[in-house]
Amino acid sequence: MDGKSVAGRIHDAIHRLTAAEKRAARGLLGSYPTLGLAPVAEFAEQAGASSATVLRFVAQLGYKSYPDFQRALREEMEARSKSPLQRGVPLGDQREPDSHFLDQFISRAADNLRATAGLIPPSEFEAVCTRLAETKAQCWLAGGRFTDFLAGYMEAHLRLIRPGVRRLDGRPATRTDQLIDIRPGDTVIIFDVRRYDPALVELAAELASQRAQIVLITDEWMSPVNRFAKLVLPCRTEMDRTWDANGSLLAVVEALLARTTELAWPSASKRMGAIERS
Repeated sequence: MDGKSVAGRIHDAIHRLTAAEKRAARGLLGSYPTLGLAPVAEFAEQAGASSATVLRFVAQLGYKSYPDFQRALREEMEARSKSPLQRGVPLGDQREPDSHFLDQFISRAADNLRATAGLIPPSEFEAVCTRLAETKAQCWLAGGRFTDFLAGYMEAHLRLIRPGVRRLDGRPATRTDQLIDIRPGDTVIIFDVRRYDPALVELAAELASQRAQIVLITDEWMSPVNRFAKLVLPCRTEMDRTWDANGSLLAVVEALLARTTELAWPSASKRMGAIERS
């Protein structure tokens, strides 16, 4: 297997699923990953599909059998919930003789960048950039404990490219006030990595009820926010050590900014010029 989460495989396969298989996919994403751990018959009943459809859906994801599919979900849940203390010994305790810590760390980070390019379908990446380049709707950003800085970094750059960019406040009371201003069709970019922020899942549920278009930027295990997201960009963060690394998320943010600037250049160049003259 290629290391993708089950949710990641669903997002990759959704365009080729039949209507019945899409019901199974949406049912699973709506109760992820719990429904996938149920017996086939229960999964089918809850998703409004037949047992045969569920098995075809699992096969479309690349699993040889339903038990293999459930095993992948269990392993994913275990990996999701690991704290830093459970992720192995520090990098310095495992490096090869005469190997410098920084060299080894940078090498693994570069591997994560290459792996991230393979995890994100080009069509998903381009769809996000196209949405960001269109300025009719507002764009909002939110992050969690370890990702709020990414939301702030992206917000600062997007403000130079297009109007209507706002950051959702981390304080629940202020965020509630801001939700009043979100309109159907607005784009909301949410950053969330393990261990996932329950407040962001609640936020995503509220945004979905308001018909906002959610873009999730997450790690390879997929934040639970994915069940509400229209577009998902998973990034490789695993370092096989105590701490995950979010460098690949930053690289994806910078790629999004670069491509969005290209797509919006006629208006973005005028805006950037006006800002520089002010």
